[in-house]
Amino acid sequence: MVLLAYGIIVTLFWVGLTVFVLYNKEQIQYLCSIDLSNTPEEPVVIIIAVRNEEEHLANALQSVCKLSYTNYRLLLINDRSTDGTAVIMQSFQQQYPHIEILQIDTLPKGWLGKNHALYQGYLHTSEKWMLFTDADVVFAPDSLVKAMQYATSRNIDHLTILPEVESRSKWLNSILATFVILLEAKQRPWALSNPKSSAFLGIGAFNLINRDAYQKIGTHKAFALRPDDDLMLGKRIKESGLKQDALYGEGMIGLEWYTSVKEFINGLMKNTFTAFRYNFLIMVVAGLIPTLLLFVLPLPLLFLFGDGMERAMALFILLAQIILFSFNKGNHSKWWYAFMEPVAGAILAYILVRASFLAIKQKGIYWRESFYSLDELKKGF
Repeated sequence: MVLLAYGIIVTLFWVGLTVFVLYNKEQIQYLCSIDLSNTPEEPVVIIIAVRNEEEHLANALQSVCKLSYTNYRLLLINDRSTDGTAVIMQSFQQQYPHIEILQIDTLPKGWLGKNHALYQGYLHTSEKWMLFTDADVVFAPDSLVKAMQYATSRNIDHLTILPEVESRSKWLNSILATFVILLEAKQRPWALSNPKSSAFLGIGAFNLINRDAYQKIGTHKAFALRPDDDLMLGKRIKESGLKQDALYGEGMIGLEWYTSVKEFINGLMKNTFTAFRYNFLIMVVAGLIPTLLLFVLPLPLLFLFGDGMERAMALFILLAQIILFSFNKGNHSKWWYAFMEPVAGAILAYILVRASFLAIKQKGIYWRESFYSLDELKKGF
């Protein structure tokens, strides 16, 4: 009886999630579809904080320097890099006169490195529009002009782009698809433009923001110790009553987030605990238990321990998942990714537990070779 009730609940969850996500995602436009009838000319500065990014930097800068927008410049912030990053920056600066390099040698107390670097970028610029992006993001030539067209024609204060994220690892691609669905279901990017909605979002790959709006939300100083600075930027925009929106960047804005499942797991270790305010009990109740009950256990429990009714519900859940992954707009999702969903859930559960355990054991987290105590990080809330 308990298993039957559990099966009904999980079946309703997956059917509801499938309908909810697929229906609402249709409201999000693609950046590539934006009309350029009125080409914007307002000044834009692209601010990229860089620390030890020699592997991806040249490819990213090559794309940024070929943007078709007529009124932009590029500020590169070398944040205490110890590899060949500085050499790559200098070689591009010699080729492109619209590049400026800002060197940071020390990190003040009370700041995460990236947040401090982006804030310094703001202080050293005066353009009306700022684009905060990462050092591994590749841009199509007309991506910025289309984004500016969309933002200025609709009087948007903050525009974020959901990038095209792919990995050279097919296994990681299949796992990333589940994480993308979870992110969108939680953050509801289709509702950003609705002032009555509490939905908010910011993506580190592309945060285009009006300078006045950035100042109104308190700049990066307002969330100096938050590893999820991109999300916090979006949150403060919404809380300030400013206008924000999101577009899909497929074919226009892309990056390889991680190259392997192992790298993906290690990468998420540093900021996962943040989502639960560095509280282990909250993580268990709001993160671990729902993940296990809704993503990891349903199919194994219903198939292995159920009778005809429970197994029929398991097949119905699997069908809903196949539909969700087959028609998931905004990425290259494939139907067979549905069979990897329990694996993705198990990986998420592992990350939740291990990230929390390590943070509590170390009494803090390591971020870009710098250590931040939990007491210090909790001040960011």
